[in-house]
Amino acid sequence: MTRPTRQRDHDRQRVRDEDDAETETDAEGVEGVDADELDPEDFDPEELTRTADGELIHEDTGIIIEEEQIDPGPEWRAFNHSERQSKSRVGAPTTKTMHDKGLTTTIDWKDKDAYGRSISSKKRSQMHRLRKWQERIRTKDAGERNLQFALSEIDRMASALGVPRSVREVASVIYRRALNEDLIRGRSIEGVSTAALYAACRKEGIPRSLEEISDVSRVDRKEIGRTYRYISQELGLEMRPVDPKKYVPRFSSELELSEEVQSKANEIIETTAEKGLLSGKSPTGYAAAAIYAASLLCNEKKTQREVADVAQVTEVTIRNRYQEQIEAMGIHS
Repeated sequence: MTRPTRQRDHDRQRVRDEDDAETETDAEGVEGVDADELDPEDFDPEELTRTADGELIHEDTGIIIEEEQIDPGPEWRAFNHSERQSKSRVGAPTTKTMHDKGLTTTIDWKDKDAYGRSISSKKRSQMHRLRKWQERIRTKDAGERNLQFALSEIDRMASALGVPRSVREVASVIYRRALNEDLIRGRSIEGVSTAALYAACRKEGIPRSLEEISDVSRVDRKEIGRTYRYISQELGLEMRPVDPKKYVPRFSSELELSEEVQSKANEIIETTAEKGLLSGKSPTGYAAAAIYAASLLCNEKKTQREVADVAQVTEVTIRNRYQEQIEAMGIHS
């Protein structure tokens, strides 16, 4: 009775020895390559696996091709934003929205120490003096002061318009390019910064009309348009025409219209644009007329005055575009 058991044990040991011999043979080299000088190119890429520790392993043989990878991340772990902020030992990333790219020291206005406790009156006055001199020495000449003013204007207008931070970054880059190309000479800083913001809105696909931009700016609409055309031509900014459909969600939301009206307005814009009616027309007026027509078709009637106030166009513009659109759609009013 013991003989078959011994035979099975012997067979198992023989299989183990054969496997070990194959592994040793593979480890000695692949196609004549020494195990100490293994190259990932000697293996089939589909058979290699990168582990979480950064090691490169050959799946079939278990050979480690690469190891001791350097982890560029921090040595600590964090599971939410506040924990990550508290453990971080570095400052904010550089940004083009600040004249010094955010690399200088900033003294906080909270007048509290590292533990959140209020500092004494003597320390408070000392911090006030340090803060004042810090603001003074951040700009070394008139050029930096002008750049600081322009970027602060862009930030102010962007906040008033409610555009995302990416638009502010793009606007700051456009203004810096205009400054390097000496395009600001003979023009107001406010005009160029406003034009840069308008160009950034168009480049990022954020629909903001010239009227909306001029409402938050300190310069008039004509100067903004003139400066925008100049810097876009000189800097070679490739601007595509604004799609009227991008205005539909915002205008419909302000008018408290349903999704059905928005879908119908987009359908009207697509159909009439294919027939060439959009050429040479203002995108805001075109979108406003489509929304007005869609509200009538969906029994959610809005007056021309209400739509005109939201879109910042005249009622005459809406009437003209509306008439063209319903004729192109084959709808009888």
